Amino acid sequence: MGVSTRRFRWAVGLLLAGVMLLSACSGGGSQSGQTDGGSQSQQQSNTEPQPQQGGTQTQPQTPAAQEKVLVWGRGGDSVSLDPIQVTDGESFKVTHQIYEGLLDYAPGNTEVVPVLATEWEASEDGLEWTFKLRQGVKFHDGTPFNAEAVKINFDRWRDTSNPLHVGGDFPYYGYMFGGYDADSVIQDVQVVDEYTVKFVLKQVQASFLQDIAMVPFAIASPKALQENPEGLNTNPVGTGPFKFVTWTKGDRIVLEANPDYWGGKPAIDRLIYRSIPDNNARLVALQAGELDVMDGVEPAFLPTIQAIGQFDIVERPPMNVGYLAFNTQMAPFDNVLIRRAINHAINKEELNTAFYGGMGIPAVSPLPPSVWGHNPNVPKYEYSPDKAKELLAQAGYGPDNPLKTQLWAMPVPRPYMPQPEQIGVALQNYLREVGIEAEIVTYEWGTYLEKTGMGEHTMALLGWTGDNGDPDNFLYVLLDKDNAVTPDAGNIAFYVNDQVHDLLIRARQTTNQAERTRLYEEAQVLIMEDAPWVPLMHTRVPIAVRKGITGYVPNPTGSESLAKVQLP
Repeated sequence: MGVSTRRFRWAVGLLLAGVMLLSACSGGGSQSGQTDGGSQSQQQSNTEPQPQQGGTQTQPQTPAAQEKVLVWGRGGDSVSLDPIQVTDGESFKVTHQIYEGLLDYAPGNTEVVPVLATEWEASEDGLEWTFKLRQGVKFHDGTPFNAEAVKINFDRWRDTSNPLHVGGDFPYYGYMFGGYDADSVIQDVQVVDEYTVKFVLKQVQASFLQDIAMVPFAIASPKALQENPEGLNTNPVGTGPFKFVTWTKGDRIVLEANPDYWGGKPAIDRLIYRSIPDNNARLVALQAGELDVMDGVEPAFLPTIQAIGQFDIVERPPMNVGYLAFNTQMAPFDNVLIRRAINHAINKEELNTAFYGGMGIPAVSPLPPSVWGHNPNVPKYEYSPDKAKELLAQAGYGPDNPLKTQLWAMPVPRPYMPQPEQIGVALQNYLREVGIEAEIVTYEWGTYLEKTGMGEHTMALLGWTGDNGDPDNFLYVLLDKDNAVTPDAGNIAFYVNDQVHDLLIRARQTTNQAERTRLYEEAQVLIMEDAPWVPLMHTRVPIAVRKGITGYVPNPTGSESLAKVQLP
């Protein structure tokens, strides 16, 4: 028998009681007693803390009384501020304000729109893409943006012999473009003239425009790259609406409006990202008036936030998946019977009630229903502890020979998993009910990502927010053998199936969407038969936004530019 509904009801009741206590003890939205990390409505008087990261571009000054400041409370810190070096949403959330790519996505969806490129066209065979670039744009250090800047960045990423290819492994480039050097889909980037650049591909890539628009492929200052390419990790230089000021690690990142931004100076003068990993502490900060925006809102907090009367709740469209990945290259998870057994051991409906407030969509496939190509007709694993025990017995485990292992749980809340450590405990209980003893293991967020990318885990909780609205971004990045490669594996199940690989590569190389859909549907069937994951949940993600703030439209990709946001 799994974790009982009664036990989960008790847990939810305890959580709600804690929230009510927080509401009673907090300032109830009062603007008094705030620090320099408070909201724009306060008259800030304290100087921003000096950065712990070196080499800042601008020395922080005491904000003027009339300065418009937006404070964004989030559940984790960024890993790096060089977007090509990272895979985590907390990093992209910030770099999206500092840098820009050739393209981006329209507000609220994944339609490609021009940014640093103004127009583009493909050759008849689909192997060349030519982009006309925006003129008169400058990087934050004054360097002009042009075709040469685009080439320098892409050559840095794709060519491992390039002297600028240092400081990391540029994981997203490998995920999306098949690898580096001769393996790269992008074979050459050519400067046609000062404001025209051509990409030469070795094969058709159906999702090329969607891929180029992704946040990791933002263009950094050539001057900054040539002076110190690794310095972009802590001292970013882009063309975006906000410029970097300071990063106090584990606390806050401070940005300021770019007065020379080609799209017009933002209405927000100063943008502060505060890292508050504890969900309750983040709620208290919101109630105290220290935050203007709070993401990672637990559904149980919604009544309390609504009762404050000062915040609207907006939802990020669901394009994500939270999952439990098995390291299929490591015993005992190299045995499909054990992977299937654990799929049967977990009650997703109870998890949805207890931890997602019913706002989750229990997953049957790695691909969210909101993404075209989703296949609901895959092998399903109904909640059945008896079936789980039967499969474990077939694999040689039982009361006299219990399976002992580890369960890795994330240390920070994520959009697809608002309470990962508590969910880890719930999964631990489910596994105990069928005879599996799982020790919970966790690490600091950056270390957790590093270790899972290296394949050091047995089974691990993680998740993914889609980057571009294309099935390739889920299935190829997360489950193809090409991405089961250390040190930055996107496929942390290290799942290898040549038939799945063939389907996913064929889907990448045809522009016929009906054929792509058929191939992705077939791949999902095979993946769920092999069960490299327990796909747990897709989520609608609530965000608390101070009333009177306008122009904020959450994007399903997990980040969006705040250039057009207006404060009250």
